[in-house]
Amino acid sequence: MNRASIALGLFLLIALPSAVHAEEAASEGRTWHRLVGILQYLEADYPAAVESQSEFELTEQKSFIAEAMGAAQELGPAGQGFLQRLQAVKARVDQGTDPEGVSRDCGALVEDLVLAGGLARSPRRVPDLSQGERLFQVACASCHGADGRAQVPIAQTMEPQPANFHDPETMAGLTPYKAFNTTSFGVPGTAMPGFPTLSEEERWSLAFFLFTLRQPPCEGVPPRASLERLATATDPELVAEHGGQHLACLRRKLPDADEERSLLTARGEVENALRKGAAGDFLGARNALLDAYLTGLEPVEVKLSARDPELVRRLEEAFLHARLAAEQGSPHLQDEGRELLSLLDQARRGSGTTAGFLSVVWLTLFILLREGFEATIIVTALLAALRKMEATRHARVVHAGWVSALAVGALAFLFGQHLLAGANRELLEGVAALVAVAMLLYAALWLNARANVSHFMGELRQKMQGALGRGSAVGVFTIAFTAVLRESFETALFLQGLALDSAPGVAWGTAAGLVALVALVFFVHRVGYKLPMKTLFKASTGVLVATAVMLLGKGLHALQEIALLPLAPIPFVTVELLGIYPDAVSFMPQLVLALCPLVLFLIRRSRTARLAGASPQG
Repeated sequence: MNRASIALGLFLLIALPSAVHAEEAASEGRTWHRLVGILQYLEADYPAAVESQSEFELTEQKSFIAEAMGAAQELGPAGQGFLQRLQAVKARVDQGTDPEGVSRDCGALVEDLVLAGGLARSPRRVPDLSQGERLFQVACASCHGADGRAQVPIAQTMEPQPANFHDPETMAGLTPYKAFNTTSFGVPGTAMPGFPTLSEEERWSLAFFLFTLRQPPCEGVPPRASLERLATATDPELVAEHGGQHLACLRRKLPDADEERSLLTARGEVENALRKGAAGDFLGARNALLDAYLTGLEPVEVKLSARDPELVRRLEEAFLHARLAAEQGSPHLQDEGRELLSLLDQARRGSGTTAGFLSVVWLTLFILLREGFEATIIVTALLAALRKMEATRHARVVHAGWVSALAVGALAFLFGQHLLAGANRELLEGVAALVAVAMLLYAALWLNARANVSHFMGELRQKMQGALGRGSAVGVFTIAFTAVLRESFETALFLQGLALDSAPGVAWGTAAGLVALVALVFFVHRVGYKLPMKTLFKASTGVLVATAVMLLGKGLHALQEIALLPLAPIPFVTVELLGIYPDAVSFMPQLVLALCPLVLFLIRRSRTARLAGASPQG
């Protein structure tokens, strides 16, 4: 045997298993869709068949559930968990009873099958309605009529008769996804054939076109609706959500949103990862999952977060679980991947609420009050020092200093927001969070060292006297500027991340925070130093340390999401608000940082006790 034959043989040994795995995966995907399509028929048509008591229609329904049982068995172990539920449906269908219960159970099975199979219920690209119209005239018009009313001679000879796409009752139970399954597999026991020779894109174009047949021309702009929602909603459901006046435009002017296109990119890469994993290429699967996150989810995470932060959290968690399964070469990659596909489809449905906006408003208000309180105390202390030295004419210089610090903070906010709008958002967020940790720890030590208010005031007066003694307004300005700059820059660092989630939320939260700060400044100005300053400074120190612990976890987690840090999951809870994740790489440094203040306190207390014990002997 020559070398060429040996090389060819080795190539076939390597390549054929991968090709077989890919073909098996594609065939399995078709079986999942076929099973879902059959159950959709039962869900919609079985109640009408029972009501009519037509022997032909009831027999047809029995053939549907028998075929569904066969499809589930074809899925092997993946379909075993559904056989008992399908058998329960079959028993009632065979007896022609419980139409409402059968319809309800079939609908629940469809939802669970879509999740288990990681099925896409909408097209990967926006359907071409013109292409759909051409296909309809070639493949469908002979039975359904050129206008879709099924008023042609041959239709009268068929049992059941072809669907009339202008009939409200028919369209009330039809979705583009159901029409897609019909064109893919046909309807067993009827004259409706499947069209497997049509590409997936062609079948989706045809399915969406059917819903334009009874609609008038679109006048205006349709309301926002995702392609996923349009594919899985009936006409009555869209009317209930958007109003009847918008239905024609929703069906005739399909969305071309960048957000959904990006999520489709993510979905395609996840499917690619599952194929590679099934073929044993776990490194390729891991890289495909990383590409899915960086090129698919990451560019639209900001908009998605503003709508539904909880869904974003679940998506990020699912990406990490799938990537960990790929890195470990685990067979659970397929299960994790299907869960991820389901979440991506949920994101495409655009089912978020205004909770993200309200959450950002409250967080912005809290941050401004927290940081503003510290700055207010410092500025008030500076002004009090001027009054004590009878140099109130320099108060305007102090005001100029802190206002300038706020202006620098605003520039930092705008500059940081521009940076975080790029493709390296996770990297920049992680680095920014770690920088913020260093700033917060410095600030905590700074405040803790000044917990003795009399010493703090003496330090301020000494600086002020030095500056005023030289007649230097620049010195007074510098003191005020540097005292507030840290709070200003720190606030900008926090708000630039929040603005990525909801810029309007930051705007409204800032407005509310400014009003609250004005009231706080007035209050502090009136009560002076009757407030327990020492306690307040200590409390502020604790808040800063706690915030540093939170940001440390979030920063390390962000770097894990882009694979710059390894994954090391541990059995623990997830508290995203506190930056706590069940992973040793992020949690252990947080634990160390959180324990440091306690250790320092115990050391200081022990030292004080020793000194107190040694004092009488001295």
